[in-house]
Amino acid sequence: MRTEEQIKADIVEVGRRLWERGYVASNDGNISVRLDDSRLITTPKSVSKGFMTPDMMVVTDSNSKKLSGDRDPSSELKMHLQVYRDRPDARAVVHAHPPTATGFAVAGIPLDRAVLAEVVTTLGSIPIAEYATPSTDELPIACSKYLKAHDGLLLANHGALAIGPDLFTAYHRMETIEHFAKISLVTRQLGRENLLSRQEVVRLQGLRGMYGIASPAPVCTDDTIVMDADGQVACQVVQAPDAPAGARLVADLHQRSRGGAVMGGADARVLHDGDGEIRLTYRELTALIEDAVRNLK
Repeated sequence: MRTEEQIKADIVEVGRRLWERGYVASNDGNISVRLDDSRLITTPKSVSKGFMTPDMMVVTDSNSKKLSGDRDPSSELKMHLQVYRDRPDARAVVHAHPPTATGFAVAGIPLDRAVLAEVVTTLGSIPIAEYATPSTDELPIACSKYLKAHDGLLLANHGALAIGPDLFTAYHRMETIEHFAKISLVTRQLGRENLLSRQEVVRLQGLRGMYGIASPAPVCTDDTIVMDADGQVACQVVQAPDAPAGARLVADLHQRSRGGAVMGGADARVLHDGDGEIRLTYRELTALIEDAVRNLK
């Protein structure tokens, strides 16, 4: 069991890592650790996470009343308290604005496609909580819908949130969210993804116990979100296609997640989306023009 002073020093270290990696700018972001059922330590407001000291930390009760500390607690404390109410197993929360993951949050694109085995195994999927004004009661309500089923989520037009049984696990999950976002962005720029099949996703989920990774909720087997009696998401939606027996990877375009259809030959990747728009690369356009010219002869 770490002492209160050790936890404060750990928060300083995590804040430094967030700042050095560019996950926060200026005074952005906040961190908290639950001490017991009635108290938690949180970062102060209006301080850069890269330049904190242990004496800046604030101890509050479960109703956000300050118990000790010279500074005021983070303005996002309400969101942290909602996590602790909804997730009795959670002992730490890290909120930051990692640029690539936040870009997905602004674009309204969840990180829920089965691209990386490690992410499927550790986090499952990373949904987007609806936009809510920061520091208000709206934000914890928006987050609450997903907290029981997910250890990481994006906040629409805001940032990302990571939850853990200890501080460094929560921080490492934030790293995983941003790493996943960067790789997902690259695959979209390249124009295609090789997705893990649904059968492989189920297999990876089954390995969680062997790896000692606790899952807050199972994967939704048919991509349909299941809600519990409290109106909270009860399973993790992972976008993974069915595959022929034995196949573990399925070639796919990321645009298919929007209901598009692939058309053309082996080298042609033409997509029709719901608005009737066609997207293709210059190389693909050139190939189509060459084919059309040949057919005219």
